[in-house]
Amino acid sequence: MMARTCGTVVRGLRSPILREGDDLTGICVDILLSAAQKEGFSIDDNDILGVTEAVLARTQGNYATTRDIARDIDAKFNDSHIGLIFPIMSRNRFSMILKGVALTNKKITIQLSYPSDEVGNPLVTMEQIIASSVNPWSDVFTADEFIDIFGECKHPFTHVDYIDMYRNIGNTSIIMANNPTEILKHTKSVLVCDIHTRGLTKEILRKAGAKTLYALDEILNTGIDGSGHNPQFGLLGSNTANDTQLKLFPRDADKFVNKVKELIFQKTGKSIEVLVYGDGGFKDPVAFIWELADPVISPGFTEGLAGLPNETKIKYLADSKFANLSGDALNLAIKDHLKTQSGDALEKGGTTPRRIVDLVGSLCDLTSGSGSKGTPFVFIKGYFDHLGNE
Repeated sequence: MMARTCGTVVRGLRSPILREGDDLTGICVDILLSAAQKEGFSIDDNDILGVTEAVLARTQGNYATTRDIARDIDAKFNDSHIGLIFPIMSRNRFSMILKGVALTNKKITIQLSYPSDEVGNPLVTMEQIIASSVNPWSDVFTADEFIDIFGECKHPFTHVDYIDMYRNIGNTSIIMANNPTEILKHTKSVLVCDIHTRGLTKEILRKAGAKTLYALDEILNTGIDGSGHNPQFGLLGSNTANDTQLKLFPRDADKFVNKVKELIFQKTGKSIEVLVYGDGGFKDPVAFIWELADPVISPGFTEGLAGLPNETKIKYLADSKFANLSGDALNLAIKDHLKTQSGDALEKGGTTPRRIVDLVGSLCDLTSGSGSKGTPFVFIKGYFDHLGNE
């Protein structure tokens, strides 16, 4: 038998444009089966199919309007002045949420963190902070004071001035501060807008005396007159659909992936893993932006993608346990060792400790991208293989 020459293989699968009401379960399975036949690859146990969260939400019709946001904000905040704390800087995400809040005609004070937002979108650099002798842990500024010190603050990639954009939406003023309690000097009614640190921010504000306190995952967590909603994440993970509408994070992703897994088993007899994925968890090395504006990488995945990788560092084996071997003898010894999976702590040390689903979701996101590739489905073969597998 010829030895395998490829390990993990990742394929982006092209799809027609999908709309509300389309049978996504049947469509993605048919596309996978058709691609396997046309491209000549097999579907085997433990392969992985990734489905982007956008097509699941679209086929669910999980949309809401800025007016829906305004209605929910009015229902939850009685005060005429509301504070929005620690939003990310984004045209496609927070600016639309802000437009919805602004439709309430409430006075809005936004507290931005600096030198960057939660996911690394920079307003200024740390070099500028140090050069100006500003203390980001304690110093508080109005937007104009901040601009007087640092000048125009444009995003390095989008070239958008988010301070200017946000304060020109509705009756909005902006303060720059990193202590969450600063917002309470302006209003005791606060909408927490950070994503991954929202629990901590809410707890700090609650203890400090916030009167009305919600986070973005609690806005549109139920439908407003039949609007889209997400019981777990609310507005987190939402994205601009058009001038007045947002696409929300998909609902019932766990149910969806298990339906896909079952249908593939019915058609092929193979048990594969399935996940719904959004943003991957990786950091840009130039602008240091952490590309995870969604609340999670995967809102739904099958059981085989749970847990952490169980991998061994081949270079450690080669340099220590089998340092006296080389060539074919070294390869055979390492393959045999991997088959037994009996490694000590050092053999495991240094391997990536991230969850399997987060690693696979990031791989899917990097493959499909967010632009014009037209591949909302990603098929992965050999992810769980190791060098000992032939």
